[in-house]
Amino acid sequence: MMEELLADPEVIAAMRRLRGDGPADIAEVIARVAWSVVAEPGDGVAGALITELGAAEAMRFAFGGAARSAPAQPGGRALKEALARWRPRAAPRAVREAMSGADEVGASLLLPGDAGWPAAVDDLGPHAPSLLWVRGDAGLLTATPRVAIVGARAASGYGELLASEFAGDLAATGAVIVSGGAYGIDGAAHRAALSVQGATVAFLAGGVDRAYPQGHRQLLHRIAERGAVVSEVPCGAAPTKWRFLSRNRLIAALSDATVVVEAGWRSGSLNTAGHAAALGRPLGAVPGPVTSATSAGCHRLLREYDARCVTTTAEIRELWAGDQHAPAGEQGADPDQLRLLDALSTRTGLPAQEIARRSGLAPDTVSALLGLLELDGVVQRGDTGWRRVSARERLG
Repeated sequence: MMEELLADPEVIAAMRRLRGDGPADIAEVIARVAWSVVAEPGDGVAGALITELGAAEAMRFAFGGAARSAPAQPGGRALKEALARWRPRAAPRAVREAMSGADEVGASLLLPGDAGWPAAVDDLGPHAPSLLWVRGDAGLLTATPRVAIVGARAASGYGELLASEFAGDLAATGAVIVSGGAYGIDGAAHRAALSVQGATVAFLAGGVDRAYPQGHRQLLHRIAERGAVVSEVPCGAAPTKWRFLSRNRLIAALSDATVVVEAGWRSGSLNTAGHAAALGRPLGAVPGPVTSATSAGCHRLLREYDARCVTTTAEIRELWAGDQHAPAGEQGADPDQLRLLDALSTRTGLPAQEIARRSGLAPDTVSALLGLLELDGVVQRGDTGWRRVSARERLG
């Protein structure tokens, strides 16, 4: 399979268009696309093979070629069952279609090791994605802070109102709103972020070329234009129940904190919350009336998952900027400082003009605050601009 794909000039040309200026290890890129076709999201056996052998060698091992070395892990029954479920999908034509589909909608291909790869998802270990398909601004995946706002599809007016208020306030001050593009709470959060010219990321269970739900076609188009629409399954892939659940782990892993605004007792949002808790990510839940079925899941999170009760935007900020983790310059800081810090990334430097745009502060105010925060060791100026100094760097 690998040799056939590597010998196909159309595949090579499509790969180069998708990668743009990114690193071009042709075999590795094509192999990762092939893995996204043959393996379901979060497949731990595929992840272990790729980690041990590399994507190209793992593909050769799995599909009849001679890998340079046999894997030590995984083995036995798990590997045998995995090979049986992968092989029916091992069609070079499907890989070509995945690439051409992405090319048609202007999607980009993001791989581990790329400068813009969101390292936060690597915390998923063997269940981490082997690649991400992105329509829109891939840089938002590494911008900080990123907060997931999720909840019930059949949301009440109370839930949608709070989701809109929280997402709008957070996005207006530089936070990236992450959600799943669904009806209800997800849609309210995305729309609110867009309404204040803020940043938002929608993770889909199907390909980035397929609007789901159909009623959010226009919303997802706007997110792709002004934010980012992301998936780990290739273009053309249909959303399925399993893929929705698997998609939730990416929302939780990418986000610095997850807030469940409204959820029923068995809501899929509890799955996202469970992933956040398992990864050690801060988790918040919004309380509702004790008689409301749409808040029963939130109350369950407060009782069983050790979620923090959040009722205001300030309390949501405390999830990722609590006293024990907050920069020295942030504790007791004025609102303008908080807005500026929220607009900064710990990884990528930003010019002062871009910081002003993201924070909504005047350029002169930004320049003055950056000078003060630099003296406190909270921000640092580099070749590409200003960035926020991480807690790990401050602690040495």
